[in-house]
Amino acid sequence: MKAKILYISIAFLFISTASFAQDKKKAPLSIISRTAIIKKYYDKNELSSLPKGELIELCVERVAVLAKTLPYISLATKPGITLEDFGIPKTSEYRKAFEGQEENTKEYLDNTAEYQKKILPYGDKDDLIKAILFYENILKSLHEFDDM
Repeated sequence: MKAKILYISIAFLFISTASFAQDKKKAPLSIISRTAIIKKYYDKNELSSLPKGELIELCVERVAVLAKTLPYISLATKPGITLEDFGIPKTSEYRKAFEGQEENTKEYLDNTAEYQKKILPYGDKDDLIKAILFYENILKSLHEFDDM
Protein backbone atom coordinates (compact mmCIF):
# COMPACT_ATOMS: atom_id res chain seq x y z
CA MET A 1 0.00 0.00 0.00
CA LYS A 2 2.77 2.43 0.92
CA ALA A 3 4.62 1.52 -2.25
CA LYS A 4 1.58 2.41 -4.38
CA ILE A 5 1.25 5.78 -2.69
CA LEU A 6 4.96 6.40 -3.21
CA TYR A 7 4.79 5.47 -6.90
CA ILE A 8 1.69 7.60 -7.45
CA SER A 9 3.36 10.56 -5.69
CA ILE A 10 6.49 10.23 -7.80
CA ALA A 11 4.45 9.96 -10.99
CA PHE A 12 2.43 13.04 -10.02
CA LEU A 13 5.66 14.92 -9.32
CA PHE A 14 7.10 14.04 -12.75
CA ILE A 15 3.89 14.99 -14.54
CA SER A 16 3.59 18.32 -12.77
CA THR A 17 7.27 19.10 -13.38
CA ALA A 18 6.98 18.28 -17.08
CA SER A 19 3.86 20.39 -17.53
CA PHE A 20 5.46 23.34 -15.70
CA ALA A 21 8.55 23.10 -17.93
CA GLN A 22 6.37 23.22 -21.05
CA ASP A 23 4.44 26.23 -19.75
CA LYS A 24 7.71 28.06 -19.16
CA LYS A 25 8.73 27.57 -22.78
CA LYS A 26 5.39 28.94 -23.99
CA ALA A 27 5.46 31.99 -21.72
CA PRO A 28 6.06 35.30 -23.51
CA LEU A 29 9.61 36.60 -23.20
CA SER A 30 9.98 40.05 -21.70
CA ILE A 31 12.53 42.13 -23.61
CA ILE A 32 13.67 43.91 -20.46
CA SER A 33 13.97 41.78 -17.36
CA ARG A 34 11.30 42.33 -14.74
CA THR A 35 14.15 42.70 -12.24
CA ALA A 36 15.43 45.79 -14.07
CA ILE A 37 13.85 48.26 -11.69
CA ILE A 38 15.03 50.68 -9.05
CA LYS A 39 12.96 50.62 -5.87
CA LYS A 40 14.02 54.07 -4.75
CA TYR A 41 15.82 57.06 -6.18
CA TYR A 42 18.03 59.02 -3.80
CA ASP A 43 19.19 62.59 -3.48
CA LYS A 44 22.70 63.64 -2.53
CA ASN A 45 21.86 64.22 1.14
CA GLU A 46 20.33 60.76 1.55
CA LEU A 47 23.31 59.12 -0.11
CA SER A 48 25.75 61.09 2.05
CA SER A 49 24.19 59.62 5.18
CA LEU A 50 24.62 56.02 3.99
CA PRO A 51 27.68 53.93 4.82
CA LYS A 52 30.07 53.08 2.01
CA GLY A 53 28.95 49.44 1.90
CA GLU A 54 25.38 50.42 1.09
CA LEU A 55 26.60 52.87 -1.53
CA ILE A 56 28.52 50.06 -3.22
CA GLU A 57 25.38 47.89 -3.27
CA LEU A 58 23.37 50.75 -4.77
CA CYS A 59 26.05 51.31 -7.39
CA VAL A 60 26.10 47.61 -8.33
CA GLU A 61 22.30 47.54 -8.50
CA ARG A 62 22.13 50.54 -10.80
CA VAL A 63 24.78 49.19 -13.14
CA ALA A 64 22.77 45.96 -13.37
CA VAL A 65 19.54 47.80 -14.21
CA LEU A 66 21.35 49.82 -16.87
CA ALA A 67 22.91 46.70 -18.39
CA LYS A 68 19.49 45.05 -18.53
CA THR A 69 17.87 48.11 -20.11
CA LEU A 70 20.20 50.10 -22.37
CA PRO A 71 20.76 47.47 -25.08
CA TYR A 72 17.00 47.37 -25.73
CA ILE A 73 15.90 51.02 -25.70
CA SER A 74 15.16 50.91 -29.40
CA LEU A 75 12.46 48.37 -28.54
CA ALA A 76 11.38 49.17 -24.98
CA THR A 77 12.40 51.13 -21.92
CA LYS A 78 10.30 49.40 -19.27
CA PRO A 79 9.98 45.79 -18.12
CA GLY A 80 7.00 43.76 -19.30
CA ILE A 81 7.11 44.42 -23.05
CA THR A 82 7.43 41.08 -24.81
CA LEU A 83 8.95 39.96 -28.08
CA GLU A 84 5.47 39.16 -29.33
CA ASP A 85 4.40 42.79 -28.75
CA PHE A 86 6.75 43.74 -31.60
CA GLY A 87 5.69 40.90 -33.85
CA ILE A 88 8.89 38.93 -33.34
CA PRO A 89 7.97 35.35 -34.27
CA LYS A 90 7.71 32.69 -31.56
CA THR A 91 10.22 30.43 -33.23
CA SER A 92 12.88 28.38 -31.52
CA GLU A 93 15.52 30.44 -33.34
CA TYR A 94 14.40 33.72 -31.76
CA ARG A 95 13.79 32.10 -28.38
CA LYS A 96 17.27 30.60 -28.44
CA ALA A 97 18.84 33.93 -29.41
CA PHE A 98 16.93 35.72 -26.67
CA GLU A 99 17.77 33.14 -24.01
CA GLY A 100 21.43 33.22 -25.09
CA GLN A 101 21.46 36.99 -24.68
CA GLU A 102 19.85 36.68 -21.24
CA GLU A 103 22.51 34.18 -20.18
CA ASN A 104 25.32 36.40 -21.51
CA THR A 105 23.90 39.40 -19.64
CA LYS A 106 23.61 37.39 -16.42
CA GLU A 107 27.21 36.19 -16.72
CA TYR A 108 28.40 39.74 -17.45
CA LEU A 109 26.52 41.12 -14.46
CA ASP A 110 27.81 38.41 -12.13
CA ASN A 111 31.40 39.15 -13.18
CA THR A 112 30.90 42.90 -13.02
CA ALA A 113 29.29 42.78 -9.58
CA GLU A 114 32.10 40.60 -8.26
CA TYR A 115 34.68 43.03 -9.65
CA GLN A 116 32.88 46.10 -8.34
CA LYS A 117 32.56 44.64 -4.86
CA LYS A 118 36.32 44.10 -4.79
CA ILE A 119 37.39 47.41 -6.30
CA LEU A 120 34.78 50.01 -5.29
CA PRO A 121 35.65 49.91 -1.56
CA TYR A 122 38.88 51.67 -2.53
CA GLY A 123 36.99 54.50 -4.20
CA ASP A 124 36.15 57.82 -2.62
CA LYS A 125 32.68 58.00 -1.02
CA ASP A 126 31.90 61.27 -2.83
CA ASP A 127 32.74 59.67 -6.16
CA LEU A 128 30.45 56.72 -5.39
CA ILE A 129 27.65 59.17 -4.64
CA LYS A 130 28.29 61.00 -7.92
CA ALA A 131 28.25 57.70 -9.81
CA ILE A 132 24.95 56.63 -8.24
CA LEU A 133 23.36 60.00 -9.02
CA PHE A 134 24.66 59.79 -12.60
CA TYR A 135 23.23 56.29 -13.05
CA GLU A 136 19.91 57.41 -11.61
CA ASN A 137 19.78 60.38 -13.97
CA ILE A 138 20.25 58.04 -16.92
CA LEU A 139 17.48 55.80 -15.62
CA LYS A 140 15.15 58.76 -15.09
CA SER A 141 15.85 59.96 -18.62
CA LEU A 142 14.77 56.55 -19.94
CA HIS A 143 11.32 57.21 -18.51
CA GLU A 144 11.27 60.50 -20.43
CA PHE A 145 12.49 58.70 -23.56
CA ASP A 146 8.99 57.38 -24.20
CA ASP A 147 7.63 60.93 -24.28
CA MET A 148 9.93 62.00 -27.14
